[in-house]
Amino acid sequence: MQLHITHETCYDYAPAVDIAQHMAYLQPRNTPTQQLLSHALTIAPEPSEQTAILDVYGNTRSFFSLQVAHTQLQVIARSVIATQPPPEWDNAVPWEQVRERFRYCAKNPFDAAAEFVFASPYVPRHTDFAAYARPSFASQELLLLAARDLMQRIYRDFTYESQSTEVNTPALEALAQRKGVCQDFAHIMIACLRAYGLPARYVSGYLLTHPAPGQPRLVGSDASHAWVSVYLPDLADPQGGRWCDFDPTNNRDGWGSPGEDYVTLALGRDFADVSPLRGVIHGGANHTLNVAVTVEPMDDGGWTGQSQSQGQNQSQSQSQSQTF
Repeated sequence: MQLHITHETCYDYAPAVDIAQHMAYLQPRNTPTQQLLSHALTIAPEPSEQTAILDVYGNTRSFFSLQVAHTQLQVIARSVIATQPPPEWDNAVPWEQVRERFRYCAKNPFDAAAEFVFASPYVPRHTDFAAYARPSFASQELLLLAARDLMQRIYRDFTYESQSTEVNTPALEALAQRKGVCQDFAHIMIACLRAYGLPARYVSGYLLTHPAPGQPRLVGSDASHAWVSVYLPDLADPQGGRWCDFDPTNNRDGWGSPGEDYVTLALGRDFADVSPLRGVIHGGANHTLNVAVTVEPMDDGGWTGQSQSQGQNQSQSQSQSQTF
């Protein structure tokens, strides 16, 4: 499948911003199940400086600086991605063996996934996460089956409700109120897995949505998405481990990626590592933010997008108004 993604962010400031520095995570990754065919980042006003480097997790991090006064900032990322279904993987590893693999021991071989066992800014340690996860982790249960059960329980027990949380809502609060958005569900599932000593990371990306029968696909009506990746080590080969993705918001998994309609944008410990756009500004005491995301399939003739409307996703708007 080939997908065309347009991710547009627009800030309007009053009064004008004098100078600004921003950092963006808007270029999709190359992975075993997806290939980045093209990518362009358009910024207005034109930056005085713009660079792109790989961060410690292999994500493309774009930095740009604006040294002229401006009342509006527009950032448009356009990408074309080729995706394919995930492979079928063997999951015959009990979760206790994975936990023991990452328990501190001088003789244990190093595994880079160990970083994703520890607490992070948005995913703290707390006994409430362990208590919620406990029914999924029966003795000698296979790791991926336990993770699937946990995902399905979050899907059943929690209500997806836009604007019920903000980007800085603690995962513990979302757990208690049993509602939130995809970012909250991902953080909760990661916290539950880490509570049992299991490596889990945050995945930001996009999901191809399907309009109702007979209805056109609306430009700008989609949103960024977030899900969870669980590490399955190869107990015989420290370099043979693999990551398996689970989407508790939509109850989707596929032993490696939920499906070819998913696009991975960036990976990190939690949302703090992969916020799509953040920065620091001088001036602009008041601002409004509009975000429009379009994910559309392409046919042999090119992009098949419609142009009936523009949209805004409020949860995404909240998630991008961050500072370094």
